[in-house]
Amino acid sequence: NFHTSETDRLSYVGRNFGSGVLKCNSLCRYFVGVLDKDSGQMDVYNAELFNMQPLLSDDDPSDYQNKSYREKVDSCIEAFGTNKQKRALNSRRMNQVGSETLNVAVMKAAENIIEAKGVAALVSDAAQDDLPDVSLFLPPCHEDADKPENVYRFEDLLSPAEYEALQTPAAALVNITPEEILKKAEEKSHCYFVLEELKSMPLNEDSRDHKARCLWFLDALIKFSFQKVIKKKYAMGPDCPHIINSKLMKNFTALTYNNGSIQNLISASMKAKITAYVIALALHINNFETDLTVLQRDMRLREKRMLEIAKAMRLKISKRKAPSGLLDNEDHKLATLSLPLPAFKPPGRQQKRKKMN
Repeated sequence: NFHTSETDRLSYVGRNFGSGVLKCNSLCRYFVGVLDKDSGQMDVYNAELFNMQPLLSDDDPSDYQNKSYREKVDSCIEAFGTNKQKRALNSRRMNQVGSETLNVAVMKAAENIIEAKGVAALVSDAAQDDLPDVSLFLPPCHEDADKPENVYRFEDLLSPAEYEALQTPAAALVNITPEEILKKAEEKSHCYFVLEELKSMPLNEDSRDHKARCLWFLDALIKFSFQKVIKKKYAMGPDCPHIINSKLMKNFTALTYNNGSIQNLISASMKAKITAYVIALALHINNFETDLTVLQRDMRLREKRMLEIAKAMRLKISKRKAPSGLLDNEDHKLATLSLPLPAFKPPGRQQKRKKMN
């Protein structure tokens, strides 16, 4: 049963059944004593305890009990709140209405687009949008450099601390023998570019050590790029120094949310960034001229994508015969970093979208 009580300003309601009933009613008995002042005698009556809730004139008692705590508080603000609290309540309700209206409008617009273009065209558009302007993901480019080696500075590719950490893992490559290179080729433990460069290591000990570190890091970058979602904290295994692993995770992955957890994803833009750093490192290794076709195959990219990144890096592209170690008859694309840098014109994408329509 519902029980009501009224004051000058507001009515209150309570009930003696359901989930809102006080549990103490089933554990104890309560009595109310009424004193007769004339006779001095007290009459005692059975009683129950109730939680009385404020009831607005438009509310039905059963509806009120089903309201959320937030809605009940809002009702109290409407009845007893200060002017400041009432203004805040009205503002929140207006924002909620505006948000709901916007969501409905967005859903309607999405339905219209899907109906007009079709799912296939939208998927094609999304694939194009996943290939952003690669110039946003290049290593720092110093256009006013006086020498090729200062355009993409080595320190921007590897910090002194990172370079120092590479000494230990790269030590096995410093004095590698032809037999060991052949074994690595059979095991496919390193990419083709690295295996070919190991065949022509400098005689000078410091130069050999420097090249070995560069090749080890370049190989790690390429292997890292093959992953899609990085599930382990140490993606490159125990042989990779902590500082290098942190560099790969921090600089070459994008954070994404999936099923309530954060994941490190190698998106299309991050793949482009890794490719640009691989090219820049290869240029430093090869006296600022490198075979793009070999790198493109090692990284499992389309030639068009590789050339797009190389042109964004302001490299000159030419053709040359395939290296002697390869039996293909195709011309290879050669990238050269020389001054002055050629102008870069971003590829026009408006034309692509018109074709899809």
